[in-house]
Parts: sequence; structure tokens; C-alpha cells
Amino acid sequence: MKVIKFGGSSLASSTQLQKVLSIVKADDQRRVVIVSAPGKRFAGDTKVTDLLIQYARQTIHRQDTTAIVDTIIDRYAEIGHGFGVPDDQLEPIFDIIRNLPKQPYADNTYLMAAFKAHGERLNAQLVAAVFQKSGLNARYLDPKEAGMVVTDVPDDAQIIDSSYQNLAKWANSDKILVIPGFFAYNRNGQICTFSRGGSDITGAILARGVNADRYENFTDVDAIYAVNPSLVAQPAAIAEMTFREMRELSYAGFSVFHDEALIPAIQGNITVNVKNTNHPEAPGTLIQSTKATSTKYPVTGIASSSSFCSLYLRKYLLNKEVGFGRKILTILEDHHVSYEHMPSGIDDLTIIFDEHQLTPELEKELTAEISAAVHPDELYFTHDYSILMIVGENMRNRVGIMSRAATALADNNIKLIMVNQGASEISIMFGVHDRDADQAVIALYNEFFK
Repeated sequence: MKVIKFGGSSLASSTQLQKVLSIVKADDQRRVVIVSAPGKRFAGDTKVTDLLIQYARQTIHRQDTTAIVDTIIDRYAEIGHGFGVPDDQLEPIFDIIRNLPKQPYADNTYLMAAFKAHGERLNAQLVAAVFQKSGLNARYLDPKEAGMVVTDVPDDAQIIDSSYQNLAKWANSDKILVIPGFFAYNRNGQICTFSRGGSDITGAILARGVNADRYENFTDVDAIYAVNPSLVAQPAAIAEMTFREMRELSYAGFSVFHDEALIPAIQGNITVNVKNTNHPEAPGTLIQSTKATSTKYPVTGIASSSSFCSLYLRKYLLNKEVGFGRKILTILEDHHVSYEHMPSGIDDLTIIFDEHQLTPELEKELTAEISAAVHPDELYFTHDYSILMIVGENMRNRVGIMSRAATALADNNIKLIMVNQGASEISIMFGVHDRDADQAVIALYNEFFK
């Protein structure tokens, strides 16, 4: 049995949904279908999720929502009418959209979560109706009925493990199950959404829950590429990669998956196949626990992200001072700040953060408290900071990867401000200035793939 997920671009219009219908019909093993909200139909279009966010904000501020409601309704109407779904089946969907402001919400964060989630919820109901109209034995399955229970965090929920036992009961359904991605319910019955890439997370959860043979994730690219195609024309496609490689690359900026999205599939050891809705015959990219050793390329992929900053600290004889690191980490813990990496030397320490955690005020507080606690000779934050990663299972058996990478960067006059290898045998991390990040990725790609 296969669990399949379709992204927003695959469901943006009736034309795109016709492709989805053909894909489902082409393989009778495709029994569980996870859907996103309708995405952009063309450049300059607006995703339904973004329309719902606007609707929620207007509701919170008690503004007139007539125009935005009509726009959202028109998006679903176009899809339904394209398949001849009768108005008596579409009207309940339109009523839900109109009545969203009238529902009870614990506070505005739950209101926002519920509004956003209805992009997927209503689209799943509509897709199920289209499937039925087209002769498929399908039904809509709400996450509540499926038994998906999540933690009580409105916009960053985590699945509760007991949900997997509930989901296992649906493995032998005689119908094709159409399930909305991106959200589930807390124990109080309130809607909570997953983080970025929420529909991918739902797909991975369902794949593990029903113990699928494969999780097919349909998107708008033929495969995952070794580097961002906006930087390198026609980059090498990745035919096969491991979960560890995908996690490392996603963390460092690969846009195909949010770095947490595949964890349920990893835990269930479910093979993931990334495929293109517009070219379903293409083999795509397989992601699984192991892969065959390749001699073609020592590196699987290269990625970069500029969403980091660093705290540099220098103090003579730092390495001799017992409890030095503990004092700093205690201060970070007190402020609920996590760190990403912490390379160190005998007199130096660099702590790398996800920049979204920090504000100018918090930086001042951290600087003052750390200075008072450890009395450094020098301490400052740096924001012009990008992380690059080269990732590949084959790297562990190759000599000279670090030398080749450093030489390629040096030949392009790119200054390294951090190098980190050791925690993982399959990746090397470089810190560079933001302004050099794109050129660094290109230089590394040319070195290892050309």
C-alpha cells in the first residue's frame, strides 16, 4: 500500500487536479491521499493559505471580510465546477468559509491556526467529492476521526505517539482515504497546525501509521537536485539518497522538505519517493535508510542557509576553566535559547544560533549576562553569517574531500570563518559571509560535480 501526498502546486486548479486524479487511478496501491491547500496557479497568484491568513487578520481586527471570502470561495468553486461537482455539494464548503469567524477559539493564535488549517481541510473534502464524481471509491477522512492527536501548541504541534495505534486501524480500509495535511487536534478538540512543511509531516505520519510500503511525495520537480537549480543551470539529479543525507541537506537549506518533515517516515523505515505531478512517469528521487555505494560522485548534495548568526567569545586559558561552557549554556537555557553548533579552541568559542530566536534586546541581555558570568576578553555577535554543507554517504570512504572543498573556495576568493567536521562522517560544514554564500555553493558544485 502507498501513501501519497500532493503539494499546493499540484492542487492549484481543476487542470492540476485532473493530473492528480490520473495518478491515483494509475496505481491501485495508492490508497491514502494527503492533500495541501490550493497553491499558486501562476506567477503573481496567491496561495489559498495566504488568503486565509489575510482573512484571519481581518477577522481579528474586525474589518470587512466580504472581498476575501469571495476570493477564497472562487478558488474552490473553480476546482469543483471543473469536474461538474453539483452546487449542493459545494455549498457546505462555502458555508464553512463564511462561518469561520463565528466559531469559538481559545485565543487569536488558535483562531489563526484554525483559519489556516481550513485550506487543507476544505480542499480534502472537495478532492474526495471529485474522486467520487469520477468513479473512485473514495471518502474524506478528518484527522479527528482518523485518531490524530497532537500536543497543545497552536502553530507548532507534535504528533502524540498513541496516534499511530489509531491510524493503524485504517490500513485495511476498502476506500481511498483523502486526508487533509498540515493539522490535527489537541486533546481538547482544538485545531493545531504543524510547523513549516506541515502537509509533508502529515504524509509521513500516515505512512508510518498504516505501515505503508512507500510514501510518494508529489511536487513540481522531477527529482531532488544536488544543488539549488536557481544557482546552477540543469544540476545533477539525485536518484537515491539516505534519510541522513536528506536531514542534513534540509537543515542546511534544501527547500524540498522541512528538516523535520520526514522524521515519522524515518522512524517507520518507510521508503520515500519524491515525484513530479506534471511528469509522474519520471522515477524521481528515492529516500531510504541505506543506498548502494556510488563511484560517480563523492558528494550527494550541497546546500546553504543564511538564517544563522554567531556569538564569538575569546578568553585566555578558556580550556583550563572548569564549568566555563556550563555557565554559558545555563544562561541560554534561562532565556529559552537553543544553539545549533559550538566549535571551540583553547582560547576561543563560537556559538551558532538560528537567528530567528534572537532580537536586539535579547542579544544585549545575553551579552551582559555572559560577560558578567565568564569575564571574556572579547565577545560579540555576528549576523553576516551563512552555513554551507556538503553531504554524502560516500564521503566517509574518500580521502581529500576537505582539501578539495577548501581549495575550491580559496580559488574563488571566499573566506572561511568556520569549519566543522567530526560529529557526522557524511557532512562537512563551512561558515562564510552571507555575501559569499551563493558563489561558494557554485564553486563547490563545480568542484564535485563537474
